[in-house]
Amino acid sequence: MPQDHLDMAHVRGQFPALAKDWAFFDNAGGSQTLQTVIDRITEFLTHRDVQIGGSYEISRAAAEALMDGRRAAQTLVNATRPEEIVFGPSTTVLMQTLVAAMRSQFQPGDEVIVTHADHESNIGPWLRLEEFGVKIVVWPFDTASGSLRLEDLEPLMTERTRLVCVHHVSNILGQINDVAAIAEAVHCHGAKIVVDGVAYAPHRAIDVTGWDVDYYIFSLYKCYGPHTAIMYGKYDLLASLDGLYHYFYGKDKVPGKLEPGNPNYELAYSTTAVVAYLSALGGGEDREALERGFEAVALQEQVLTDHLLAWLRGRNDCQIIGAATNPDNSRVPTIAFRFDGLNSEAICRAMDAHRVAIRHGDFHSRRLAEMLGETHDGGVLRVSMVHYNTVAEIDRLTAALDQIVREMSKQTA
Repeated sequence: MPQDHLDMAHVRGQFPALAKDWAFFDNAGGSQTLQTVIDRITEFLTHRDVQIGGSYEISRAAAEALMDGRRAAQTLVNATRPEEIVFGPSTTVLMQTLVAAMRSQFQPGDEVIVTHADHESNIGPWLRLEEFGVKIVVWPFDTASGSLRLEDLEPLMTERTRLVCVHHVSNILGQINDVAAIAEAVHCHGAKIVVDGVAYAPHRAIDVTGWDVDYYIFSLYKCYGPHTAIMYGKYDLLASLDGLYHYFYGKDKVPGKLEPGNPNYELAYSTTAVVAYLSALGGGEDREALERGFEAVALQEQVLTDHLLAWLRGRNDCQIIGAATNPDNSRVPTIAFRFDGLNSEAICRAMDAHRVAIRHGDFHSRRLAEMLGETHDGGVLRVSMVHYNTVAEIDRLTAALDQIVREMSKQTA
């Protein structure tokens, strides 16, 4: 019988929502929030809730909180300096921010490569460059292997390629792409890389420096924090972008020129609590401890992933979308599947009565779902886990699914 790897009483005790009788398996849509994150937000709004930039004590305290948030995010992604961190409302908005700030760097005939396996946030905004004469090239997804292959990217790279936009993990397939290898290939052709890290960030340590990526964007609300997001960019690249704030915010005013109206101070500040929690899982307070914390997270998630995949593989009425096994823990615990002849939305709604939260559909990765032929009958079911989920919760999930599928199959027989 599989056993949880972490001290689950301690871990789950950090998340107040887990005291409810719901089992949360929709974490790729948004994870639960740490109590310490809530505490940081409350502390800021109670004691520092003023505009930064003033000479008075409370304003200086507000500015300190914002910088603390940047430094925490710097640690979280392993950036070189805190000014390489841009805060925004969501990954979708930050991707649109990047497109707008980068637009003047493109000339007619320049090329941007995207994939149809991405979340729409890393496709749609780049397509808008077509009206300025930029050519959008699609890196084909290999449906046979269920992956993006470097050998399919290479022929697409030309002297006009300026940018490659790619996801770190698909929010349907769960497979981890080797962004370091992709970045190396992209840079060999003199182009830049933008990585959507939303589906990766809750599960493994981010290392933008080690991977040598140019831009990396993810949402903190899917990584145990509040509804805000983080964009990393190499400092020189951020400095070269057009400003989106007032005209007197010069090109060297990084990152402020990319945060019009200023970021949400209290949410940025709460990043400190996310990093402190993950580091504490690794027994310390620094980047090395954070990496150890994520190693522990990965081991717990491996137990969960293998347990659910084994149950799904053991059925003769179920199709797993993507890899059905997890060799070397090479995927995150985001697992999509469907039951033969049954409507995924109907199953999802039936699960509500069991107080087990899952989701159905295409998860804003519609182009991928269409490519896979999985948009019919409510799309696919998705169970997305994080380290605070337990083996017992998976057993509760599978028992509910088994009951619902048996009842629905009788009705359709």
